[in-house]
Amino acid sequence: MVADKETPIRVVQYGLGPIGSGAATLVLEKARSGRLELVGAIDIDPAKVNKTVGEVVGASCDVVVSSDAEKVLGEVQPDLVIHTTSSFLPQVEEQLIQCIRAGASVISSTEELPYPFDRHPGIAKNLDTLSKKYGVAVLGTGVNPGYAMDVLALVATGICTDVRSVTVTRRVDAGLRRLPLQRKVGAGITVDEFNERHERGGFGHIGLVESLRLVMHGLGWPIEKMSESLRPVVAESEVRTPYLTVPPGRVAGIKHTAKAYLDGHIVVSLDLMMYVGASDPVDRVMVEGDPPIDLAVQGGIFGDTATVGALVNAIPQVINASPGLRTATDLPVPRCFLPGLPYYASS
Repeated sequence: MVADKETPIRVVQYGLGPIGSGAATLVLEKARSGRLELVGAIDIDPAKVNKTVGEVVGASCDVVVSSDAEKVLGEVQPDLVIHTTSSFLPQVEEQLIQCIRAGASVISSTEELPYPFDRHPGIAKNLDTLSKKYGVAVLGTGVNPGYAMDVLALVATGICTDVRSVTVTRRVDAGLRRLPLQRKVGAGITVDEFNERHERGGFGHIGLVESLRLVMHGLGWPIEKMSESLRPVVAESEVRTPYLTVPPGRVAGIKHTAKAYLDGHIVVSLDLMMYVGASDPVDRVMVEGDPPIDLAVQGGIFGDTATVGALVNAIPQVINASPGLRTATDLPVPRCFLPGLPYYASS
């Protein structure tokens, strides 16, 4: 679909957790311009089903939340679905397929989706094939992966005549974030519990390797070797958040690194520190190149707001994208979707 400035883009919100609720709220705010319209909402939480979106998110909206995705998609026929249900691609594959077969493009916060071609090649191929068949586009995005440690790094290289290496650091005070994220980084558990969960997999930040692969792909560098490390950050003193208390000696969060090698040298290094009580939050991109780049966001990028922004701001780009499974490198540079301005420039 190519958007025109006269017809509002019909949006369904699939998932009304903290991020999904934020996305629905932002869609409703931007809908005042006539450019967007929230036409459906899907969630399986019994406490939300059969309530209006307005009741769930605290805004004015009479759209009723349903647990029947197939029914909603079939009845309202959205142009696009904002999908915010799970971090793991195998768990959401069927949900994405439902949306695609309904003729809707998809923007998903699933952290394994921004660059799924190596971790889940079969699923990626299937989604790409189906998207092209039904004439829609699918994109995985968010703050990280999707911006802070990949897209921002690639944009930083845009004025370089040569690049030899890229180093990205993200330090986040998880104590300022939502409870699910604090739990995801293990805040409050013991070191032994941390190690057990790490061994089982699916623990900590999801998507760092996807960010690494996206940066390498964007620069056209093959990955000769890759390394990844996940370690606990242990609280030295008691740390309190609005949701939990971390005693000394318990896990405060994670230190997660990923590195890619070329010709025996580290060419991309991603260093994520996300723990409650982290001091001096920052997002920093350093490019060893001509000219060298040292870009820092002091105070860091607040992830909950930024994830919502990334999802909603991608709407015009995805609506105008060529059909298929897309990555950030396929689309125009991310920018704020300002409802008062045209959004119909083709990609």
